[in-house]
Amino acid sequence: MRHLLAIQGLPPSAVTALLDLAESYVLLNRTGKTPRDRLRGRTLINLFFEDSTRTRTSFELAGKRLGADVITMTVATSSVNKGETLLDTAATLNAMNCDLLVVRHAVSGAPALLAQKVDAAVVNAGDGTHEHPTQALLDALTLRRRRGTLDNLVVAICGDVLHSRVARSNIHLLTALGARVRVVGPPTLIPPAVERLGVAVFHDMAAGLDGADVVMMLRLQQERMARGLVPSAREYFRFYGLDAAKLARARPGALVMHPGPMNRGVEIASEIADHPTQSVIREQVEMGVAVRMAVLDMLARAGGDA
Repeated sequence: MRHLLAIQGLPPSAVTALLDLAESYVLLNRTGKTPRDRLRGRTLINLFFEDSTRTRTSFELAGKRLGADVITMTVATSSVNKGETLLDTAATLNAMNCDLLVVRHAVSGAPALLAQKVDAAVVNAGDGTHEHPTQALLDALTLRRRRGTLDNLVVAICGDVLHSRVARSNIHLLTALGARVRVVGPPTLIPPAVERLGVAVFHDMAAGLDGADVVMMLRLQQERMARGLVPSAREYFRFYGLDAAKLARARPGALVMHPGPMNRGVEIASEIADHPTQSVIREQVEMGVAVRMAVLDMLARAGGDA
């Protein structure tokens, strides 16, 4: 791989190789014996045009644990905020001779455009409503560690699928690795013709969760949606928020996931988010560091020995 811009089109063998490498980093992180010489002498720049806590911090931590020089650009105080174009920013970054560039942007396709203009390996950390590949990888790693395989798992992705780049990346990855994916939500928040991606569509939460092995909740992205798509937060939770009664329709011991940040009482009840055995939300955060270490490591290798 030269870049990691999307899950769509990534061969299953490449996904498996990334997950296998990430698995080794989970063990190394827990022992504190990470290879800090892997990216020694390499420069990683995090360029986040949107707010982020988990993704930005985990990329910073991943780069530092591998020994890279890590720089995080605060767009609000950069020249971008003064009117500099994305292409001018690309030219500036290229002149700095950075090796790895992690980009989050509100416009779909922005990381792919930067990848055409810079010499660095580019990682898409989320672009518009397009994709969020490392989130899908960390979700897959979490499931593989808990269930052993993704093949034939029934995964229900619930909520605001229309605006979710996490949902799109997960649909591509999970179906490629043999999972049976459902999308569950109100008609206003389900993308048109999403069935073409190989998923089953449910508008009734109880039916969508019936027999599911995994329930993946999505954040209600009110900042991206027009008015009228949902009546109110209270009504949304009543019909599509995950509580004990709805979760009971899934298989016993079904795993609960959420990419964060969570809106408690809107997408998910606190007692479910904090469930000691079924919720793997905190585990997802830990897997995120390992997956991003694996991605940076693999891309650095593709660009030459570290």
